[in-house]
Amino acid sequence: MKGKERSKSLTMVSREHKKAAAALHEKLRQLRSITNSHAHRKTSIIIDASKYIEDLKQRVEKFNQDIEASAQTCHDQNPLPMVAVETLEKGYLIKVYSDRSCPGLLVSILEAFEELSLNVLEARVSCKDSFQLAALGGKNEEVGESVDSEVVKQAMVQAIKCWSESIN
Repeated sequence: MKGKERSKSLTMVSREHKKAAAALHEKLRQLRSITNSHAHRKTSIIIDASKYIEDLKQRVEKFNQDIEASAQTCHDQNPLPMVAVETLEKGYLIKVYSDRSCPGLLVSILEAFEELSLNVLEARVSCKDSFQLAALGGKNEEVGESVDSEVVKQAMVQAIKCWSESIN
């Protein structure tokens, strides 16, 4: 009986070994396919896969560097929107321009209007690909005191700086 049991045991081990070898062969075939390897030996396939992974790491690093450089260039070209203020007979014409979109900037500018007690009498705003604002700000009659155009400009610049710091 011992001989038959041993034979069955060896047969089972042999089947398991064949299954494991087939699974390993399939995984190596997939690895060759993914890495475009033409190697046939296990070690050569693994070496090709290692080189492939290193190449991918370098590509990702270069891609990240390109993104960072592009973002820095965009930020350096025109870091903050431009502001111009003209004094009119009954208020101010305030123009703000940026060549890039500025989500949330309009709210900061309107808050600055409020702090200066200026009413928005008329405004045109575009926020899609760039930010453009042309607003006519009138003096609030209830407050009564006049504000210098330079004070209005500085308030707008300060609102833009606060907005810029809040997004960075």
